[in-house]
Amino acid sequence: MNKKTIIILACFVVLVLGVCFVVRNNNLKKLQQQDQKEKPEISLIIKTPVLQISSFKDKDIIDSYTLMKIMAKKFEEEYKDANVKVNVIQFAKAEEDDKIIGCFGTEQATDILYEEYFNMSTYIHTGNVAPLDDIISDEIRNDIADSYWDISKINGKTYMMPFTGMQNVLCYNKDLFRQVGLDRYVTDKDVIQNWSLDDFETILSTLQKKLPENTYPMLMYGKNEMGDTHVITLLRSRGSTFFDENGRVKLTTPEGIKAVQWLMDSNKKGYFPANAESLEINDCYNLFMNGQLAIYINNAVLDVSLRKSGINYGHVNFPSIDGKGFNTTFLTGFEVFDNGDEERLKVAKDFVKFVYENEECLEYSAGSIPASNKIALKYAEELKDVQKYIDNNENNWNFTGNAPAWRKVREVFYKDIRDLLYGEKTAEEMAKQIEDDCNKAIEEGYRTSKLHE
Repeated sequence: MNKKTIIILACFVVLVLGVCFVVRNNNLKKLQQQDQKEKPEISLIIKTPVLQISSFKDKDIIDSYTLMKIMAKKFEEEYKDANVKVNVIQFAKAEEDDKIIGCFGTEQATDILYEEYFNMSTYIHTGNVAPLDDIISDEIRNDIADSYWDISKINGKTYMMPFTGMQNVLCYNKDLFRQVGLDRYVTDKDVIQNWSLDDFETILSTLQKKLPENTYPMLMYGKNEMGDTHVITLLRSRGSTFFDENGRVKLTTPEGIKAVQWLMDSNKKGYFPANAESLEINDCYNLFMNGQLAIYINNAVLDVSLRKSGINYGHVNFPSIDGKGFNTTFLTGFEVFDNGDEERLKVAKDFVKFVYENEECLEYSAGSIPASNKIALKYAEELKDVQKYIDNNENNWNFTGNAPAWRKVREVFYKDIRDLLYGEKTAEEMAKQIEDDCNKAIEEGYRTSKLHE
């Protein structure tokens, strides 16, 4: 075979291969286009209020809107069962009911809500929130504390998925404690302490006697509903569960009445700021920051401002009869709405499942207290300032009792605390008033409650 023939044959082979390559590519494109056409086109709406957050994984994440946009993009790129377009909408907290309930049955209806449980638990009782147990694998369930799951359930079904947590505990001014001779209750370890009921009485009485004028032992307030959860936690101090097994308030028990009496006596003894019934929690914050209050509230977010303030402070749980104490636990996470479209509901659930099965998405929770144990362990060094809260998870409690119409309960509870601080009724009468007023709101909530079928 001469040289010319070899060149002609080589050119022919190259030409044939080129044609095959083009045909193969065209066929692949056609298959891909056909595959795209066969997949359903699904649009999802994720809504979130203005929530300021931070993440060690991505310093550019400053709020929940930014976080949801990142997660939505990942889901759009990786989801295989549909061509998904996710629209993330942020709203002001004051607009919440308009943006959620007000959009039921419209094109702007919410598919996924990322929000604080404190607010979004109300929507479960509209019947529009779908249970999520079918997407929770054993691996996901075992990675999150049981106390978090308990707060996420109603009637045994999981309606909310915990992503991050926050605990409120008490904090105390170490300098004021030492100033009045309470050194033995002060520790330099970065832990959340526990004091017995006798310890609390010794501490409060000593502070009341020895603190300077216009400086007070412990926070208390009754002007509005802000911070009411902490007062509810204090009402558990003598062994009351606050809620009974049916989700109603039960305070007319020996334990409940003792707790009410303790608060009334503490007010009379001067353990609380003067005219506490006219104060709100922010007033107590200002007193603490000014060195005029020995015991206040703290959490991982407030820790930042307190460290910057230069105040020398420690942490302690709310008092309990067994001495182990309580914290008030707040969760933030996901909720999925059923808008009458099975495919849309499936994809919305798949989005939430994707978040919990994608470790990169879970890692964004490290900055707050991650609900995921494996993320808390992975970021242990970065989370060392909140490790004390993670270690304190065993002292969580569900302060809403998963009661419907919780915001309605809040509207009456703080008024009862204001009456308690006025001191014009007995402890028995106040316990019954709180019980009756709260249960009236709860009963109305149950009367109108409708869970997803």
